[in-house]
Amino acid sequence: MKYFSSLRTRHLATAIGALVLASCGASDDGSEQITAVPSAAMTVAEKGSKIFFDDFSYQSLEEMGKNQWKARSETGHPGVTGARWSGDGISFLADTENPHNTLLRMTSSTDGSGENSQHTQFCHQRKYLAGTYAARVFFRDEPTSGPDGDQIIETFYTISPLKADMDPGYSEMDFEYLANGGWGEPDNALFATSWETFKLNPFEKDNEYTTKPGSFAGWHTLVLQAADNQLRYFVDGVQFAEHSEHVFPEEPMSINFNLWFTQEGLIDSEEPRTYQQEVDWVYHIADRVLSTEQVEQEVQRLRAAQITFTDTVPDWSPKLESPCGL
Repeated sequence: MKYFSSLRTRHLATAIGALVLASCGASDDGSEQITAVPSAAMTVAEKGSKIFFDDFSYQSLEEMGKNQWKARSETGHPGVTGARWSGDGISFLADTENPHNTLLRMTSSTDGSGENSQHTQFCHQRKYLAGTYAARVFFRDEPTSGPDGDQIIETFYTISPLKADMDPGYSEMDFEYLANGGWGEPDNALFATSWETFKLNPFEKDNEYTTKPGSFAGWHTLVLQAADNQLRYFVDGVQFAEHSEHVFPEEPMSINFNLWFTQEGLIDSEEPRTYQQEVDWVYHIADRVLSTEQVEQEVQRLRAAQITFTDTVPDWSPKLESPCGL
């Protein structure tokens, strides 16, 4: 047992293991392959499906909050000591490539000091576990203003609270882009990390991670399949990582995006600098495995129906608190 009973975990694993995986898989080169399936099966958002989708078609943070999003204000880990976490870094802008589309932008800034550093994070309800997660995000390699070189972390991830050091029920799954290196990488690199647990002080971790050096600047569709006691990460339809049952999540998680600086990776400059990341949409379907192509078909279908937000993923019983502080 972790935080939920082993019986419940086994039931989830059994149900997930029974999913129809034949419709998507990885070829020898890691790209996803879709076998011939009836057209009706390709439309997964049918009656009874548990789906969360947000196109971020908002005008304000207050409007976004009505759909159960929170902007982080709690200080602390991770990032620069003394930095502020604030919804001031969240804005909405027209998509220059599609006048009918709106993007969410995160903006974080620093001058190298904690008191003048601002990180940005926003979180959705803690109720997500097995299934498929996806988001379309825009990563940058350089600041939008000021000198370059700070270790900046651009993300899409899911997480549960850490209730104690080395909490055995802790769950977390991350896409993290390090535009200026860090964590042992001398230059830009993308990380996929799946966590069993960790301790902050002194730092100790139990996780599995995969790293690919190189630039990932630009738009990317990130997909994570959590099923059959395996975690599979995809970038633009190509499998990026596969992690084991050891780090498969046991506890419901929130869906998160954040943009932050590492304490050890700040450059020696007092000049202000600003970094940004955009998010086009986010999608989750519970207890189902979808390929990148299927996710993109579903997003297109929802947009064609002028659905900018839907959430049919039920709360856990009793409803869980949804902190936005990690």
